[in-house]
Amino acid sequence: MAFFTHEDGRYRATAMAVSAWSQGQLAGTAVCGLLAHRLETHSPGPGFLPARFTADLFRPVLDEPIELRSAIVRDGNRIRAVDASIVQRDEVRARATVLFLAIADEPPGEVWQPDAQDLPIPEQRLDGPHGAPPLFKSGAGDWTHDFASGVNPFRKSAWNNVPAIVDGQAVTPFERAAFVSDTANLVCNWGTQGVGHINTDVALALVRLPEGPELGIVAQNRIAANGIAVATTTLYDRVGPVGTCTITALSNAMRQVDMAEFAAARGIPVPR
Repeated sequence: MAFFTHEDGRYRATAMAVSAWSQGQLAGTAVCGLLAHRLETHSPGPGFLPARFTADLFRPVLDEPIELRSAIVRDGNRIRAVDASIVQRDEVRARATVLFLAIADEPPGEVWQPDAQDLPIPEQRLDGPHGAPPLFKSGAGDWTHDFASGVNPFRKSAWNNVPAIVDGQAVTPFERAAFVSDTANLVCNWGTQGVGHINTDVALALVRLPEGPELGIVAQNRIAANGIAVATTTLYDRVGPVGTCTITALSNAMRQVDMAEFAAARGIPVPR
């Protein structure tokens, strides 16, 4: 189980990576995971954290062979900036940047920050070695694997165990975070008639990497007008928060996505 295979210097998507919006396009989650996969190859080492990941999703990434390009654009003692892009048909389809920041001790003194949040964590564990279908939670409802459970106006969370991004390579904590960050569109823009926005970007900020195979995301804020939605989420594991993700999304009302139909079309198993 993986989202991409790699052969002759190019990546090819599997059926798992196909978008809910179009059979000929790839999902933003898979695109973000693949960009993170390439960016992480430029990590300075264990003394640095991929603290900010931003992705611009300005063209559809097609279900065709993918060329990945990347380059270090700034290197220093405490910061390394790296760019990556997905190229198809001689066009850049999506691009991303990561800032690797040097890990250091916290400065002395007390600084205000919000009280610890009551982050929803399921009792059921998704800790299998090859990933698992996600769990969803709406409002005060129970966690469920049901892809139709979010057809309501309530605040949403999702709990994930991401399969491998590239076949034969275990998913890394950074790839996991980048993949899940794109689901901010799902937990924030899923309403009574499905998902009607498509996100144009992802801005992920991390203070640490997630621990273990599970990673949650919960909606924190949403502002929408003029067919544009700006939404913010918190990413967290069983230890606590790991960072935030903000997206900007465009109305796609003519192709509203029904998540139950999406799951059925992809043959996504729903454990009982």
